[in-house]
Amino acid sequence: MKPLTTRQRRMLAFIDDFSQEKGYAPSIRDIVKGCEISSTSVVDYNLRILERQGYLRRDAEVSRGIVRPGRETRAKVSVPVLGQIAAGQPIPVPGPDSWSPGVVDTIEVPPEMTRGREDVFALRVKGTSMIDALINDGDVVLMQPAATADDGEMVAVWLKDEQEVTLKKFYRDRRRVRLQPANATMDPIYTSPGNVEVQGKVLGVIRQM
Repeated sequence: MKPLTTRQRRMLAFIDDFSQEKGYAPSIRDIVKGCEISSTSVVDYNLRILERQGYLRRDAEVSRGIVRPGRETRAKVSVPVLGQIAAGQPIPVPGPDSWSPGVVDTIEVPPEMTRGREDVFALRVKGTSMIDALINDGDVVLMQPAATADDGEMVAVWLKDEQEVTLKKFYRDRRRVRLQPANATMDPIYTSPGNVEVQGKVLGVIRQM
């Protein structure tokens, strides 16, 4: 086994410190920033080496899926799945007070994915408008309830006039709101601020292989 480089040792230390402080594993972009590395591809290359040598494991089906052997949290958290949400054109839902049809299933996730929150819920994605954000049709998004959002955040939005809900990135655009898909082939949705009700923010993604 080759000895670790200075960069790889620094990455492992950052992963351990970040996980201990936050309660969940860092993303690749967190490592880029925290270790002052030039690109995500450099981080990914070194993570692959560390995984081959047994210093960590990576779960390709979940975001923030880095696990350090011997430091796993055994217990998992049960998260309610509240139905589907559109990642394409919005889909009709029963009403503004019940925009998801209630608990239809549960999913077990590592506790770091809920970031210590007890109000996390999950939605199954229908559509491909967020595919460039690595969210595809059939994936599951973990959500935290929220009534407001900052520009660039990925949110579940209730469109009052249309009586529909959709998953998009949120932006304020002068006197209107832009709901931006992460798919170069799809157009954004423009609407008035009064027509938009933010229902939740995306915490993480469980990808279907």
